[in-house]
Amino acid sequence: MAAKQNRISEALSSFIRAESFSGIFLFFCAVSAMIVANSPFSDIYKNFWEQPFGFSFAGGFYGFSIHDWINDVLMSIFFLMVGLEIKRELLFGDLSGFQKAAFPVIGAVGGMIVPGVIYYVLNMNTPSYHGFGIPMATDIAFALGVILLLGKRVPLALKVFLVTLAVADDLGAIVVIAVFYPSPEGLHFIYLGAAAGLLILLTGINHLGVRHLGVYIGIGILLWFCVHHSGIHATIAAVALAFCIPVKPKIESKEFIQVVQQMIEIFESKDKERKNILLDTQQMSAIDEAGRDFAKVQNPLLRLEHALQPLCAFIIMPLFAFANAGVDIRAEVNFHIDHIMLGVILGLVVGKPLGILSLTFLCEKCKIASRPAGVSWSHIFGAGMLAGIGFTMSMFVSNLAFDAPQASDVSKIAILLASSIAGIVGSLYLIINYKINSRAKVKS
Repeated sequence: MAAKQNRISEALSSFIRAESFSGIFLFFCAVSAMIVANSPFSDIYKNFWEQPFGFSFAGGFYGFSIHDWINDVLMSIFFLMVGLEIKRELLFGDLSGFQKAAFPVIGAVGGMIVPGVIYYVLNMNTPSYHGFGIPMATDIAFALGVILLLGKRVPLALKVFLVTLAVADDLGAIVVIAVFYPSPEGLHFIYLGAAAGLLILLTGINHLGVRHLGVYIGIGILLWFCVHHSGIHATIAAVALAFCIPVKPKIESKEFIQVVQQMIEIFESKDKERKNILLDTQQMSAIDEAGRDFAKVQNPLLRLEHALQPLCAFIIMPLFAFANAGVDIRAEVNFHIDHIMLGVILGLVVGKPLGILSLTFLCEKCKIASRPAGVSWSHIFGAGMLAGIGFTMSMFVSNLAFDAPQASDVSKIAILLASSIAGIVGSLYLIINYKINSRAKVKS
């Protein structure tokens, strides 16, 4: 019985650690928000997020509402992690060379342009045209979660393609937010200048070989403050900080290997002389030296990224979903505000796969780049469907695009519907495609 419980516990732990769980947990939080927002606790739910949180000093209040803390401060940590992932992919991953990057990047461009155009055409000459950025985004956690749950029905090369496409899509979304969604109050050039100065400082200390993450985080907080007051959305500061985080460790692996080997030699020689379980001074000194070098041999970028991943996956993103997905549909929601509903749903469900498939097909025909080995056009179309799961990034853009609560509510309902349709239809399509291909192989 105990062995069985241990196996169940290990299986559960493995499942929780899997990347797919973060997408499932995100969906659970969004559904929970919708349930609470349409329950007798609806008023408590709405009022809670608007509560101010901060401190009073010299007769003034310094802080934000809980909702703003989540959307502006905590989501900056999420964007810091996204920026670190993008930098890693650009330097060492599937975005590091033109041949490797061209196919998924062109797919990401198609998956942004076509949905944006569909939304814009439907809402042209209306106050809602500014929401064109909503269907341009892909939620990497959700999309990857769904594709991982499909298991062996999807080739590994397609999973890599979708992840790379989603990372490139995130980079595009960051550019869209920075360019098209500035503060309605306009730009403040004094703060912009201060932010530019801090970026130069961060770049400078990186080149000087400073590897202590605390220094970068400290300057990054000042950068966030300046960007927040400059009129550009504060999350852009987090991405800029990510690109300044050093990759090169303080010491090379060869040096660390020597230190570890020396420690092992000391332990082996001293263990022969020891008469009890206590370590001697030389052994303790060797342990301390190895411990100091343990941190120095790690890449600062990877160390920070790995530290932020569980925080973002299991706290920040679910909290964002719970705070933003709760729309009260019991009230009179005007689904006919311009064509927001239609624009978002068609953009994500139709525009994403159409844009990704058409531009990657054109890319291969023009011999710019070719499909990954083992991936068919039907696979690309299925991945394009899953890329229509916008959710987190779409919700984030929705908060920036609309000032009117009714328009924002309609767009969020549309995002939830479109993401659900894209996830379900995309999964069914890839499962059916796998079965058809399997039968064809058996017959041949």
